[in-house]
Amino acid sequence: MTRYDRQIAVAGVGSEGQARLRAARVLVVGAGGLGSAVIPALAASGVGSLTIADPDRVSLSNLHRQTLYRTGDLDRPKAPLAAARARALNPECRAEGLILRLDPANAPALIAAADLVIDAADSFAVTYTLSDLCQAAAKPLISASVLGRAGYAGGFCGPAPSLRAVFPDLPAQAANCASAGVLGPAVAALGAVQAQMALSVLIGLASSPLGRLVTLDMERWHFGGFDFRGATEAPGFGFVAPSQIEAGDSVIDLRPPGSVETLPGAQALSLDDLAHWPIPAGRVVLCCSTGLRAWRGAAALAARGATRLALLADGQ
Repeated sequence: MTRYDRQIAVAGVGSEGQARLRAARVLVVGAGGLGSAVIPALAASGVGSLTIADPDRVSLSNLHRQTLYRTGDLDRPKAPLAAARARALNPECRAEGLILRLDPANAPALIAAADLVIDAADSFAVTYTLSDLCQAAAKPLISASVLGRAGYAGGFCGPAPSLRAVFPDLPAQAANCASAGVLGPAVAALGAVQAQMALSVLIGLASSPLGRLVTLDMERWHFGGFDFRGATEAPGFGFVAPSQIEAGDSVIDLRPPGSVETLPGAQALSLDDLAHWPIPAGRVVLCCSTGLRAWRGAAALAARGATRLALLADGQ
């Protein structure tokens, strides 16, 4: 146990807490900037099993914040690389890398096999999918998001309210790291907060992070947060995978014509078209690349009385 002497000495950890970490199974969704901080921290701390899911490859523009990778790793899949780095850091950690895009079809089995889920994916669709499924499975979810020099990390689900209780609606417009930029230390700081939250839950430390949100603003140097354990769950639109489209569904693709290949059997419409589109009796599935335009379309149809609505993010 020499490897863990210093953390076993922390009040509340001890040999019992270390044994809990050794037995823990953690699903990490996303092996990018946040994952580059979370994965080595959990592996080094003695978490017994890490399943890392990410569909992407290492690119040069990401290396300033995705410090798990090296220049020689360019164009290689992130997930198996991240798993190999975790095993090299601590051979006692069983780390597996899955090259896959998480969606509502493949997520339930991965969540069922985990004791705790880390959302490090930087995707609206993935975040809300994980929140909905973790809430249904009563599994704790540690989620974070960062842009520019600011972001948040929070503990959701399990015994706490889901992410929808804090973020019931998507923003009107969505920036991302490519459009708004991001500084590596801000990502690393929030990834470290995620890792600490995960360890606190897995060990069972007092003052659980579940039901709490931490905010870091490194532009104004403001560090804050709040307790949302008493927050009310907000209903919202759920996501589906392409494989979950049913025969009676009306599928609407809201992406600009010609920008991408339209989903098979989908009707290409714009958001403005939905103001007069006849609402069918069956379920309506609204599709876009990130989920943002689909969410806005579902809100427009819901305002007109539609009740059976689902979202599909076909590019994240």
